[in-house]
Amino acid sequence: MRFTSDSASHGVREQLFELGDVPGVVWTPDGAGGTRPLIVMGHGGGRHKKDPELETRARRLVAECGFAVVAVDVPGHGDRPVDEELNRIADENRARVEAGEDIAVLIAEFQAMVARRTVPEWRSTVDALQRLEHVGACPVGYWGISLGCGLGVPFVAAEPRVRAAVLGLGGVTAKAQDAARITVPLQFLLQWDDERVPRSRALALFDAFGSAEKTLHVNPGRHAEIPDFEDDSMLRFFARHLH
Repeated sequence: MRFTSDSASHGVREQLFELGDVPGVVWTPDGAGGTRPLIVMGHGGGRHKKDPELETRARRLVAECGFAVVAVDVPGHGDRPVDEELNRIADENRARVEAGEDIAVLIAEFQAMVARRTVPEWRSTVDALQRLEHVGACPVGYWGISLGCGLGVPFVAAEPRVRAAVLGLGGVTAKAQDAARITVPLQFLLQWDDERVPRSRALALFDAFGSAEKTLHVNPGRHAEIPDFEDDSMLRFFARHLH
């Protein structure tokens, strides 16, 4: 892990890094030493590791809970190099949607392909961060919605260090087997009027999770209209399960 910048503001330290060819950012309490829980955050499609909404959530987790938070650019996003294969598939999918194919199925297929690359990258990132003195080998949480859910389900299923997860805006297509392997406490966010993820598939994904403790948070509105108060619930959830 090679750090490329180190700065602090409002009590939060921000370190940009590269792990091989994977660019990422980790936020921690400024000046704090010792170990602390680590939250892995998955950004949405077309966004990046320092997307303003994601960074706002990350800084609250650091400032209000004392956690460390990491986000990395997934393939084809942010500071990653242009990926011609992903661009070609995305163009093909747009044409298939225009021809009448199910957008939810195409999204799920695309996310499953990206996850095969992303899950090992995220696990290696956790390995590297837990060797740092100001992060350490403490429990891990995961937060991700939309693309972050599509990639997060296989990550949480594969990573035994994850002890709690907040997921949402995803459907069951191509994820049921991974979801059944997830047994950690879980919050799942669903937008009742989601234009991208059919309600029935989102409910089916929630039903597929193997967690004994899982809570469904349903709000009216479209895909990108999750109310701000869900962030308050996220903070309480992670504080309860990771501290």
